[in-house]
Amino acid sequence: MTIDENTLRQIAELTLQHYNSNADSFREGTKDHDVSQNIAALLRHIEGQGPYTLLDLGCGPGRDLKTFTALGHKAIGLDGSERFVEMARAESGCTVWHQNFLSLQLPAEHFDGIFANAVLFHVPSQELPRVLKELLATLKPGGVLFSSNPRGQNQEGWNGSRYGAYHDWERWRQVMLDAGFEELEHYYRPEGLPREEQPWLASVWRRPRTSPN
Repeated sequence: MTIDENTLRQIAELTLQHYNSNADSFREGTKDHDVSQNIAALLRHIEGQGPYTLLDLGCGPGRDLKTFTALGHKAIGLDGSERFVEMARAESGCTVWHQNFLSLQLPAEHFDGIFANAVLFHVPSQELPRVLKELLATLKPGGVLFSSNPRGQNQEGWNGSRYGAYHDWERWRQVMLDAGFEELEHYYRPEGLPREEQPWLASVWRRPRTSPN
């Protein structure tokens, strides 16, 4: 089923309204989440000497921007929620862009890495190929994208007041490859639990160093 422009706009507006309305509780509920495994997965695949220029896509209140900055990197945040943008700027001191995931305006070949932690599942499947190609284009050749999403059986729709698309590994891998990324690794989170208790699918991808012929 094709989602028309008005419905896409509504999906974005209502999902962002949820985060704006719950920004304070979201910050409190996630401030102590340990995503060091994910940060390490991004950084270890970036080639060359740092510091790196990184995009924290869907940066939320700025928790991970602070971590990247403390590690010596130049981190730029991006979020569609006005409240999160305000929080992240105040919390991290970093540049934070206010942009909707469905209307990105990104510089070409600018970033060494993109950290998309718990964000891309909000992009409707119909729009995902376009968004991924925009992310590919803002990476430098050889740059790396990390993504973590709640996994599912390729269903999508409303979960309360938020829209989400929940992919299994086979579907997610195919859409990433089709967008032009090279596969590096994937794993499930949290670590050390049975698969049925690992709701998060994490994966790491590279922009090819040269364009295909």
